[in-house]
Amino acid sequence: MTAICRPAPVDPARLGPEGKLLPEARDKTLFDAELRPHRSLSPRGFLLLMAGVCAISFTGGLAFYLAGAWPVVGFLGADALLIYLAFKINYRSGRLVETLHLTPRTLTVRRIWPGGRSRSWEFQPAWLQVDLADPPRHDSPLVLRSHGRSLSIGSFLTKEERAEVAEALRAALVRARAACKPA
Repeated sequence: MTAICRPAPVDPARLGPEGKLLPEARDKTLFDAELRPHRSLSPRGFLLLMAGVCAISFTGGLAFYLAGAWPVVGFLGADALLIYLAFKINYRSGRLVETLHLTPRTLTVRRIWPGGRSRSWEFQPAWLQVDLADPPRHDSPLVLRSHGRSLSIGSFLTKEERAEVAEALRAALVRARAACKPA
């Protein structure tokens, strides 16, 4: 049995001047989500943290310098620099974005990496499986499977957030399948 998405009768208000279906009326959005990593430290908090680290490093460095152990000053400065770089790298990785867009005909997953590179995947809702361990564990992935292909999404989310996304996506897939009648 093949699932074919049959269009519903068209409301004349959804037609353009040439009698064609308007682009915004072609596919109704059933699910639209944007997933982003959470960063709990605000930019102001980062500034305060770095000010504290620098103050401690300066005070310790000054004490070591006055005690005659001046080479330690360089190591304390390097520590402060490494902490700064680690946080900058962490904030950069926090710019990763995954979008999920479901219509009765397709689920489109788009991933945009911090450097600007992006990639999209498309799945047919009629065959799509949403897999997540029950109950979800800290390391259990949220996986979309269809036709021998699989895609892990939301790896940066907490287990509760992955469970919430999986539940909402499953409910939206039920609505998408209801819009498509078996042939």
